[in-house]
Amino acid sequence: MGANDAQGIFRRPHFIPILRIMSTTETATQPSLFIPHGGGPCFFMPDPDGVWTGMEQYLRTLVDRLPERPRALLIISGHWETRGGFGFTGHERPGLIYDYYNFPPHTYELTYPAPGAPWLAERAAELLRGAGLPAGIDPERGLDHGVFVPMKVAFPDADIPLVQMSIEAGYDPALHVRAGEAIAPLRDEGVLIIGSGMSFHNLRAFRDPRAEAPSRLFDQWLTQAAQADAAKRADLLARWAEAPAARICHPQEDHLIPLMVAAGASASPGRHDYNELVMGSAISGYSFA
Repeated sequence: MGANDAQGIFRRPHFIPILRIMSTTETATQPSLFIPHGGGPCFFMPDPDGVWTGMEQYLRTLVDRLPERPRALLIISGHWETRGGFGFTGHERPGLIYDYYNFPPHTYELTYPAPGAPWLAERAAELLRGAGLPAGIDPERGLDHGVFVPMKVAFPDADIPLVQMSIEAGYDPALHVRAGEAIAPLRDEGVLIIGSGMSFHNLRAFRDPRAEAPSRLFDQWLTQAAQADAAKRADLLARWAEAPAARICHPQEDHLIPLMVAAGASASPGRHDYNELVMGSAISGYSFA
């Protein structure tokens, strides 16, 4: 990406459509995605300045960029950490975890009654264990806002079975790429794998004019890494903290780690299908065919 491109792409939200091709004989292979999930319940509050309009539109049109309706959703959120392995929600009707603070009362009454998918939790855990990675199922845990907030925009009917996957609390990027590689077969089974986080996540730097330049630098690096072939991408992502302005953009990498799983679940170069300046910082989304 050249300098002129970098200056131009952030003037307005930008995302690339993928033609919908419906399969009549077999389940289409779903992509894996890394999406931004915004700030708290941002899409369900007044937004007079249009801060979240572009991101909401990106999420709302996500379904139009899929090959067909997913059989189920597997979502890796930066808001659920487990230590020593990976976790999956196993409840047939998972509740919601309102893990945001000081927002209007109505945002604690949001609903998202998507059915759980215990079969998918079992299948995903089995794939991880087969790859030598510890995995377990939590039969009680609900869905945090890194899941239900963006999915309420992207799939508002809440009629697609859904499982949440945790990130491992050590934040080892290579481990999460391996986890993505392990669960990749799910894509051929009609499961849409979504990493839900933010490509820039420094809460103190949002709206700070000094953050724009470093956020652009890191965003350009991250996009080049996402668009690389699988082997090079895995190597780059394993060393993400060495990227320009990496620790300015991610003082803690919990919101970046879901990208590692999404990227690991594909052998194809990524597509940069969303990018925008949000509160003065560059935010991106990626898809992996």
